[in-house]
Amino acid sequence: MNDTMPEKIIHISIEKQRLQLLQDGTALLEYPVSTAANGPGEQRGSNCTPRGWHIIRAKVGAGCAPDTVFIKRRPTGEIYSPGLRAQFPDRDWILTRILWLSGLEVGKNRLGNVDTLRRYIYLHGTPDDVRMGVPGSHGCVRMRNANIMELFDNVAAGTKVLIEE
Repeated sequence: MNDTMPEKIIHISIEKQRLQLLQDGTALLEYPVSTAANGPGEQRGSNCTPRGWHIIRAKVGAGCAPDTVFIKRRPTGEIYSPGLRAQFPDRDWILTRILWLSGLEVGKNRLGNVDTLRRYIYLHGTPDDVRMGVPGSHGCVRMRNANIMELFDNVAAGTKVLIEE
């Protein structure tokens, strides 16, 4: 008898702007997301969402309050609010939780100028007024705060992530 749980996989469709958490081909969770305004792509500096197979390299923000603001994967001590946005109108808001991705395909999304980890590509929370279902990020996959918290609690570091057009 095999006591191991079936593997969970996160599937992200850039075309549909949807994320699914799958187990044995069955969707356990599904959410609208927002991928890069610049579309898909792997080059460093492109502000595009990288395609292909990845893993969750690190989970950041366990136990933090919803709307916790992160800069360089560290909580700033701030809680996002419209007033804070007015103070810092040019910030790319990374909120609540971070799932930091690392590419698995050498030359496509791993190592060199296409390295997802070194591009700091995350699944992360964003302000509630940011539209989901349409591209708008700088390369990351933006999610509603409640959704990233639920996903975060249902995946482990090492979970595979497939990002497809």
